[in-house]
Amino acid sequence: MATLLVTGGTGTLGRAVVGRLLDDGHDVRSLSRRLPAGPPAPGLHPYAVDLRDGTGLEEAVAGVDTVVHCASTPSGGDEEAAGHLLDAARVAGVKHLVYISIVGVGGIPLGYYRTKRAVERMVEHSGIDWTILRTTQFHDLLLRVVKTGARSPLLPYPTGLRFQPIEVREVAARMAELALGAPAGRVPDMGGPQVLDVRDLIRLTLRYGGRRRLTVPLWLPGRTMAGFRAGEHLPLIHISEPTRRS
Repeated sequence: MATLLVTGGTGTLGRAVVGRLLDDGHDVRSLSRRLPAGPPAPGLHPYAVDLRDGTGLEEAVAGVDTVVHCASTPSGGDEEAAGHLLDAARVAGVKHLVYISIVGVGGIPLGYYRTKRAVERMVEHSGIDWTILRTTQFHDLLLRVVKTGARSPLLPYPTGLRFQPIEVREVAARMAELALGAPAGRVPDMGGPQVLDVRDLIRLTLRYGGRRRLTVPLWLPGRTMAGFRAGEHLPLIHISEPTRRS
């Protein structure tokens, strides 16, 4: 049986991936900055590692066949963390690395998207066989954004935007499937079942949350907003880059 390691194992996606792999009967190493409270579930082996400095990473990766790299933060440090992980994975002889990315990172010049694309390139040229899956935004992310805006009685929103939110457990199931399969390079982008106008998405979220707010449409300039309005982040119309593998 393969030995799998999931980075960001206590995060939104990582926790779901770990749970899916455990449910399927696999032994899983879960890597996070701090050890979770309480005893681990059967088959789970937690490691406390901060990828930004790499301390303890060599031990966590030793003997691992496949790494599922879910750890990420918009606050910065993803490239440095990926560098430490890839160096350790090469030394340990990891056979397969699966990376989660975002639909649109190749065309939308948002800072975090540029970072995700940079990490994709690092994975592609790492010398390790790899699989990269790009997905749309998770439901809980869009919910947090709307809830933050709803703190005010006026809720502004950018016009002309559509989103295709996806349930994180569906992504976790796909990531687990990819981790247990052969390296596949860039696999098809993944999105939710519906493309929703941002105005409708906000109204639905407010309705189910029992809140009433006055929504205010705003036209936002710039290349980033133009990319979103063009649908670069929607897999149903997004033109993927050619699939490549090391």
